[in-house]
Amino acid sequence: MKKILFIEDESALQRAATQVLTEEGYRVYSALDGEAGINLAQKEIPDLILLDLILPKKDGFEVLEALKVDQATQKIPVIILSNLEGSSDVEKALGLGATTYLVKTNYRLNEVVEKIKNLLGN
Repeated sequence: MKKILFIEDESALQRAATQVLTEEGYRVYSALDGEAGINLAQKEIPDLILLDLILPKKDGFEVLEALKVDQATQKIPVIILSNLEGSSDVEKALGLGATTYLVKTNYRLNEVVEKIKNLLGN
């Protein structure tokens, strides 16, 4: 069973995504802040990480940097799911190693799930 870590401080979105992804056959781990997200990523080594950029404790950019310097987590694909639409934010995230950048308002949950399936090859 593929493991997905969702680092997102908006609990309603966290619950909705967890439900949909669980129904699709994924095991979902949730973190509500950046620090918890890094710790969970290092402990569970998920197959994919969904990452918000605006987070308490450590923001998504800091999380991405921490994941990419750690040998254990640096190869995990990271999908940024954020409301930040500025091209500088997109460039920064992709420059730090994010696989894909999705703006929340432009994607419905089922479309995000399709992106995940494509990335994980199932």
